[in-house]
Amino acid sequence: MGMMRLSKCLVSLLFLVALSGFTHGFVMSPRTLLNRFSQNSNYYLTTEEHWFDQTLDHYSPYDHRQFKQRYYEFLDYFQVPDGPIFLKICGESSCNGISNDYLGVLAKKFGAAVVSLEHRYYGKSSPFKSHTTENLKYLSSKQALFDLAVFRQWYQESLNLKRNKTGAENSWFVFGISYSGALSAWFRLKFPHLTCGSLASSGVVLAVYNYTDFDKQVGESAGPECKAVLQEITELVDRSLESNRKELKKQFGAAELEIDGDFLFFLADAAVIAFQYGNPDTLCTPLVEAKKAGEDLVAVYAKYVKDFYVGTFGVSVETYNQNHLKNTAVNEGSSDRLWWFQVCTEVAYFQVAPSNDSVRSSKINTKYHLDLCKNVFGEGIYPEVDMTNIYYGGTKIAGSKIVFTNGSQDPWRHASKQTSSPDMPSYIITCHNCGHGTDMRGCPQSPLSIEGNAENCSAPDAVNKVRQKMIEHIDLWLSECKGTGRSSM
Repeated sequence: MGMMRLSKCLVSLLFLVALSGFTHGFVMSPRTLLNRFSQNSNYYLTTEEHWFDQTLDHYSPYDHRQFKQRYYEFLDYFQVPDGPIFLKICGESSCNGISNDYLGVLAKKFGAAVVSLEHRYYGKSSPFKSHTTENLKYLSSKQALFDLAVFRQWYQESLNLKRNKTGAENSWFVFGISYSGALSAWFRLKFPHLTCGSLASSGVVLAVYNYTDFDKQVGESAGPECKAVLQEITELVDRSLESNRKELKKQFGAAELEIDGDFLFFLADAAVIAFQYGNPDTLCTPLVEAKKAGEDLVAVYAKYVKDFYVGTFGVSVETYNQNHLKNTAVNEGSSDRLWWFQVCTEVAYFQVAPSNDSVRSSKINTKYHLDLCKNVFGEGIYPEVDMTNIYYGGTKIAGSKIVFTNGSQDPWRHASKQTSSPDMPSYIITCHNCGHGTDMRGCPQSPLSIEGNAENCSAPDAVNKVRQKMIEHIDLWLSECKGTGRSSM
């Protein structure tokens, strides 16, 4: 998610989310991004908008305010009237349509309709005209899950009306990637009677206060040679910040990042994105070669950051600027402030440097994150990580009929469920460039690989084996609740 300093964008198809986790999917801004991708219309099954009247506060017995929530439907493969319905959850970014990833292949195989609901507050689904901290109080995963449940009921009833039936139930299955992958698992946990099962792709179900495993995985994914070069660059940058702050930031095209922590997080995320989204060689090959040739490593890294991370991948430097995050204007194209609110209240995922052998700067610490939360949202904003994990269970989630999938190189996988149980199988797709959401998106992920084509993954068979397992579970769980639309618990 995105959740998280997710890095979510797609090459020239950027949107943001980037990067939006996902988001499609990638949503959040890089730094906040778990998931960060948006696509041009060629990369969507549909971009036709529909609207639904949603309740603002599902937990209040007397507040009956509503807001308009955007959704999409794709019915080309739907086997009327009894085919399954695949609910694709949108995450922490603007949801501009139903992306043409592997879900389209699954919908065709199962004769399913695909519907997708935009997450409250993101994109065009904001209840308010200003995103002040006070107005963000209804932005939470709990409210979002209720949105999905209410929408699911409404959509089923609207289908029944069209066919002059009452009480009919199609078989529903829920899908999500990154933060929306966590929502997919949590939906099955909290509303097991409303779905036959769920897929949690790179589903970050564990809220983590100090997420040091994130940086450790970056080093592991980089390999010894590349990791050593990245660590040397970090040391050189830290030293240069002391003596040559302004020129150094200009070298990276990031002069606007006055707070050193923001600048260092920007540089750290630029490396993360290569492993998270399946482009390790784009980063590591030139750095290792530069080291062997005795070149200026900071200059070589600055070129990568400007050419790939900002240029090709499409990340905006301002998403790391806390002054930008304080902007309360509603902006359909920017999810940065929204995701950070969820980070600073619910899930944290503070990507801090481990106490030793870190890749990122040690200045990216807990204090940096807490100061950001306070600076951007005001006093009293603090991530209730323990409460989140008590509510959902973290990696001890007591659910059923949830498939968890993760890519071996993805630093977010340590916030997911990586151990299998009979009712909740978990699979890790292992290859050189298998990252965030690889089972649904293929690799690399910028630009989007149509239908999640896995041929550019370094081990396509590893992806396809997990996909076959996914199909088997979906087939079994749909058959077990066929005719009722509901799963035995």
